[in-house]
Amino acid sequence: MKKILLLLFISIYAFSLELQDDFLEPDEAFKTEFVKGNEKVTFNLNLGKDIYLYDDKLNVIINKPSKVDITKEVNIPKAVEYDGFIVHFDNQKIEIPFTLLQSYEKSSSYEIEVKFQGCSKKGLCYAPMSEKYQLDLNSSASVTDVKKENNAKTQDIVSDLNETDSIANTLKTGNMLLVLATFFGFGLLLSFTPCVFPMIPILSSIIVGASQNEKITASKGFLLSLVYVLSMAMAYTIAGVIAGLFGANLQVALQNPYVLSVFAAIFVALAFSMFGYFKIELPQSIQNKINKSTDGKEKQGILGIAIMGFLSALIVGPCVAPPLAGALVYIGQTGDAVLGGLALFVLSIGMGMPLLLIGLGAGKFMPKPGGWMDSVSKVFGIVMLAIAVWMLDRLLDASIVMFLWSLLFLGAAIYLNIYKHILAQLLVVVIFLYGVSLFFGTISGATNPLKPFDKFTSGVSSNTNKKALKVSYVKNIKELDLAIANSSKPVMLDFYADWCVSCKELEEITFKDEEVLNKLAGFTVLKADVTANNDDDKALQEKYGIVGPPGLIFWDTNNKEITASKIVGYKNPKDFLEIVNKYFK
Repeated sequence: MKKILLLLFISIYAFSLELQDDFLEPDEAFKTEFVKGNEKVTFNLNLGKDIYLYDDKLNVIINKPSKVDITKEVNIPKAVEYDGFIVHFDNQKIEIPFTLLQSYEKSSSYEIEVKFQGCSKKGLCYAPMSEKYQLDLNSSASVTDVKKENNAKTQDIVSDLNETDSIANTLKTGNMLLVLATFFGFGLLLSFTPCVFPMIPILSSIIVGASQNEKITASKGFLLSLVYVLSMAMAYTIAGVIAGLFGANLQVALQNPYVLSVFAAIFVALAFSMFGYFKIELPQSIQNKINKSTDGKEKQGILGIAIMGFLSALIVGPCVAPPLAGALVYIGQTGDAVLGGLALFVLSIGMGMPLLLIGLGAGKFMPKPGGWMDSVSKVFGIVMLAIAVWMLDRLLDASIVMFLWSLLFLGAAIYLNIYKHILAQLLVVVIFLYGVSLFFGTISGATNPLKPFDKFTSGVSSNTNKKALKVSYVKNIKELDLAIANSSKPVMLDFYADWCVSCKELEEITFKDEEVLNKLAGFTVLKADVTANNDDDKALQEKYGIVGPPGLIFWDTNNKEITASKIVGYKNPKDFLEIVNKYFK
């Protein structure tokens, strides 16, 4: 253990020294000028020490009198492969002949724009930049003014970064200890989201199960929850690093019907185990090996908790939020899996803090084992069934899930009717009435368990106030490009998946808000359903830097993507409108 801590300290110290290296300012890293000759305009881009350009980010565009990408028509020096990317290390001298401009459209004036993005070998990636030049063919001037606006322009861009890129930029430029503290804070905020809520009853049931055989002390409860949280954090970290380095999101890959069905079946088995029908144990051969030590039973329990924590992170709570996406963008751009992985690990620990408090509190306040534990186990058995239904919601039709909820609540009421205490009886009546409400809601065609009488009350409310978001679906990049080109309005693309809890929050809360609906009425709203996670889905997400749903991408009326308005994760109506109103008046 001491060796591990020593290695960790050395790694942190080394990386903190590395992050303190001096990086070139943007105007030092990229020195640009446009030079007008008799027959051409030359764009000179001189790179600072250890600076390189991404080949796919180097673009030459005519903005006026009409927009044309002429990157393939100009002579750009050959790129080389570096660290898995195609890049340029040499200074760029790009010549743009007047004849080329006039071959597209006859005019006496043009606006030329060169876009580029580069990084330093030391690990810092600069924000995307661009330089524009107004060319007047009637002017006698032979040389333009050299533009020295890069630094100011970059500051504007940084202040206008979307939330994900801003967090990625924090990783690139911040002090390591400050970065880790920041990500721990992000984790604490994420602990109050639906990503973590399902894990609370899972961990609670584990502690209840352990307390049936012995009294759980505060230290024991904290140890059990610590094992669960550390395993969860390791899963998030491993999945995140894989997604950042290879673009393969392990959490998303596991959201398929087969995996979800198996895991839902596991929770059903756990429920019946808590009801007392059977006992879940490791195979006897593994038990014999573990039991050779004096603490064999304890090791069995810890191993089971570790496995459950690891799988819960990957399957139960697959959430994509700006901090997670920012870390994945940073890993993908720099290849720095160590700092990115540490940030993800600390983020996960922050997310797990409420779980640690639950373990500590349960160990401190839980009474001695006794007959009451049987009743508590049965309650948690019902909770396990609820988690199974919640998971099946990601792959079954909403009407079927609604019916399962009604059966669960009706069954729970009948099962809990054995308790004669007046408070227990009152609870049973409430559960039974809610189950009946869900049952009649299912018959009526309702699909939201929180609004079982929605179909009965919808006719009472005024239809004029009943608005819905108009959405067109796109399946691939080609369909998306065509839809954007044909739109005379700004465009919003919504990345959605059936298994994405935050996506459903957006649909049920944000996209049903009246102010949001009024704002989006002026947009062409497109939706990419990436539930299947097929090749087309992956290509769409990769093109727009979406590591997993939900993600919202915006284009203006000129079909230009407004990257600073990109939204990752759930936003409530107020926050959503604040972002959209900033870029679309």
